[in-house]
Amino acid sequence: MSKRLVMTHHHPSSFNIDEEAKKDTILSILSDKYCRAIIEATMYQPKSVVEITAETRIPISTVYRRLQILHDNKILHTSGMISEDGKKLFLFKSRIKGIQSSFDNGQVEVKLLFN
Repeated sequence: MSKRLVMTHHHPSSFNIDEEAKKDTILSILSDKYCRAIIEATMYQPKSVVEITAETRIPISTVYRRLQILHDNKILHTSGMISEDGKKLFLFKSRIKGIQSSFDNGQVEVKLLFN
């Protein structure tokens, strides 16, 4: 069975994933309910870990683990700032707004639709 992942984007920074292991990783991420909840929570505006935890009711340790996976696989954008009292604050925003997938005659196709 072959898998094909197509990533579409309206900007020149679009890319296709050709590596089988990377395709499997992306499909695994998208099948994880916590990853999906974090993607949904951060789709329209950047949020902190505390905001994500409060909104999704996912334990904070699980949020941190999933954020790392999503960031490492370029599904989340991370931005940071330093508060007035010198504390670092990181905000996370989903890079994707939708997913389309199909299975036809042994071929898997997945399209990620970018924000």
